[in-house]
Amino acid sequence: MASSFFFYDLETSGFNPRTERIMQFAGQRTDMDLNPIGEPVNELIKLTPDILPSAEAVLLTGITPQQTLADGLTEAEFLKQFYSEVVAPGTIFIGFNSIRFDDEFMRFLHYRNFYDAYEWQWKDGNSRWDVLDLVRMTRALRPDGIKWPFASDGKPANRLEYLSKINKLDHDHAHDALSDVKATIAMAKLIKTKQPELFDYLLKHRDKKSVKEMVLSGNPFVYTSGRYGSQFLHTTAAVLLTKHPEQDAALVYDLRYDPTPYVQMSVDELADAWRYNPDPEAVKLPVKTMKYNRSPTIAPLGVIKDDASQKNIDLTLQTVAKNLEIFKANQAEFAKKIEKVIKKLDEERIHDQTTLLEDQQSVDGRLYESFVGPGDKNIMSQIRSEEPSSLGKFAESLSDQRLQQLLPLYKARNYRKYLNEDEMHEWEEFCHNKLFSGEKSSVAAKYFEQIQKLSQGDVSDEHRYLLEELKLYGESILPADEVG
Repeated sequence: MASSFFFYDLETSGFNPRTERIMQFAGQRTDMDLNPIGEPVNELIKLTPDILPSAEAVLLTGITPQQTLADGLTEAEFLKQFYSEVVAPGTIFIGFNSIRFDDEFMRFLHYRNFYDAYEWQWKDGNSRWDVLDLVRMTRALRPDGIKWPFASDGKPANRLEYLSKINKLDHDHAHDALSDVKATIAMAKLIKTKQPELFDYLLKHRDKKSVKEMVLSGNPFVYTSGRYGSQFLHTTAAVLLTKHPEQDAALVYDLRYDPTPYVQMSVDELADAWRYNPDPEAVKLPVKTMKYNRSPTIAPLGVIKDDASQKNIDLTLQTVAKNLEIFKANQAEFAKKIEKVIKKLDEERIHDQTTLLEDQQSVDGRLYESFVGPGDKNIMSQIRSEEPSSLGKFAESLSDQRLQQLLPLYKARNYRKYLNEDEMHEWEEFCHNKLFSGEKSSVAAKYFEQIQKLSQGDVSDEHRYLLEELKLYGESILPADEVG
């Protein structure tokens, strides 16, 4: 049973959890009434020389690589602290857009450092939640008592800094992880105070079992997700199309739309409509994969029975009933087509990834290929507690090829001073290949090109300083004849 929340936030070197790194971790435990428990956690994490951060990310956070090296922990040191000070039974890990962003970075951090990537969020009664979708559904269905911001283009906006400013919540340093944590707690407390019934309902029904039960009933439900447009406040009515054929997930249909044109499409046409297409005029398939373990924000259809809610999301119950009737009449045939679409898209994805599977440069991003077996899990535990100088002895014991490839990287990134001459040569060669392969399109070339581009024009003194620090950092880790 949940006994506390742990609100947390990350600042990172970029946006891709497979290739980028955490530079700052901050968090605060609270009781179930959102009152702080103990002191906050606030740590920098050292960047390693195989990583060149995004200049735009550094301009946003103000955290330089030099700061992480001077004041930060290695990833291995941080995770030991994380498990001794943060992970505790009954914890709900929560943040603002944490399920789609921060949780992913934390999973890849665990994977790179020989920890189970998932247990911290489910073992011993632990779980997760996300304030962003709580905010979105509150705005869509129960907005009273809270002020709601709009972006400069007039569209509804739910960015944390906008919400905290308009509601006069303390948030002095947006994109500082600890400041963002405090603002997230304040926003959650505001919703809990102004709309306690919705807060308590979504908290109680965030778990996989509750979500699954509602979706698999076959009855329509209200669904809030960033995949639905801001003009509808990210909220619609949806219904189960079919179970996902390969994942513990559901395929749900958006009842905002008349199913007629979609059930008449061929498999190829449906696949084209499901692929990402930035063209606003392109046909978009109103089918979404709902993963039960991502705490999807759903509620019974009855929550939009009032006229105000229907007006807010621009959807009437009459439209839902009309489209549901058409949907039910065609559900079986439509579901079979969609299952063929999934198979087609999966085959394309596998084909695109095949060339990467044996490449050590890609091993950091291969978490989701498969689960680690129990035998390797036991060895991972031994690796974490072993003296750094003796890590090499585990190489032949590991059966998972990914872990075999990660082992020398783990040692080099966390215990560089323990590398022997051959290991140091291999590490330097790895870094060189990672940063310079591709010549003008290499990571290093793009890094310095981005710094040069951002340095042009009217640049504030603060940003000019940060860009100069980034240039110096790049020059410090790259061979002199390679800097350009």
